[in-house]
Amino acid sequence: MIDPILKELNAKIATVFPKIVAMRRHIHQHPELSFQEYETSAYIQQQLRELGIPFELVAQTGVVAVLTGQKSASDDIVVLRADIDALPIHEQNDVDYKSRNRGVMHACGHDFHTANLLGAASILNDYKTEFSGKIILLFQPAEEKIPGGAIQVLESGILESFGGTIKAVLGLHVSPRVSVGKVGLRSGRFMASSDEFYFTIKGRGGHAAEPHRAVDPIMIGAQLLTTLQQVVSRKANPDVPSVLTFGRFIGDGAANVIPEEVKLAGTFRTMDEVWRKEALEMVAEIAATLPVSLGAKVEVEVRHGYPALYNDPALTQKVKTIIAETMGNSVPQDLEIWMAAEDFAYYSYRYPALFMLIGTNNDDSTTQYGLHNPQFNLDEKAFETSMAVLVNAAISLLNESNE
Repeated sequence: MIDPILKELNAKIATVFPKIVAMRRHIHQHPELSFQEYETSAYIQQQLRELGIPFELVAQTGVVAVLTGQKSASDDIVVLRADIDALPIHEQNDVDYKSRNRGVMHACGHDFHTANLLGAASILNDYKTEFSGKIILLFQPAEEKIPGGAIQVLESGILESFGGTIKAVLGLHVSPRVSVGKVGLRSGRFMASSDEFYFTIKGRGGHAAEPHRAVDPIMIGAQLLTTLQQVVSRKANPDVPSVLTFGRFIGDGAANVIPEEVKLAGTFRTMDEVWRKEALEMVAEIAATLPVSLGAKVEVEVRHGYPALYNDPALTQKVKTIIAETMGNSVPQDLEIWMAAEDFAYYSYRYPALFMLIGTNNDDSTTQYGLHNPQFNLDEKAFETSMAVLVNAAISLLNESNE
């Protein structure tokens, strides 16, 4: 049964809304790259101090705060996670809160995630008499860079240090593919694993008119790319989503110059961990042998990234029901799988976890740019939905088994 007080959040959210928007814009103006979020971390700590919420640091720049419910004694814990880092992108938006750090931008909405969790924290701090157990507020660094901050948080043991049982880890991400006011959820497999390849093919440069005197790394690289696509088209089970994409192919020659070497970089993504291991080995073997068979030398680097993200089915259904009952039946939306990757996935292999998408798309506003775009921006009205989701879900899950 949903606590009636959770149906009266709108007024509370309206009160804190202007402050949370200001927080988001401040963070947006001062973006920092992964594991360099020192000013962002200090800002979060300042806001928590003003709220009187105790906290400690983790993974260099991460912040973990705790709210202890006063409704009744309970060992249950719900973790609310937000990522805090930005991307190496030069912002092209013409707004008064544009990034002041040249070449760095919150182009993935982590400024929104951070401000949103601070907003939820301020509301939950006033509602401590309404829930049992503990709510852990996790401001996690370095989601954008392998190996990611989540694995460091888990290895630190800080989440277990509070005692009790972690009943749920909840995370969210803004999405321009979902309408403002809606929340996207998917049970089970949701987001892909992500690994990266870096190849350097070393041939022998020469005159374009005399290719027989050279070992052409451009042609060898092109053949390698074509051959590698067969890993997905001919080796992968069609029932398992798989993507192999190369976004970098640099051969610094000229129209009449065969270069000495080319550099390639790509990513492989899938939803199955067994196939992931097989595919990575296959790609690495082909990359290591094909160029050599054509007379070149090659350097192969595989960077193992995040695993596939799995949403706990029981938790997903519970939260979907909570959202529908407290915010309206039309708010929760079913999602398709998304081949993007998230280090939130690490939490999903240790605890019951759910990662949701918060709609930011507004058809009445200007052109909507996608994530990781230098013109990415969002409709801040989405805070009304995202704060309500975290507050409703956290309190309802904690009170569920303590009534």
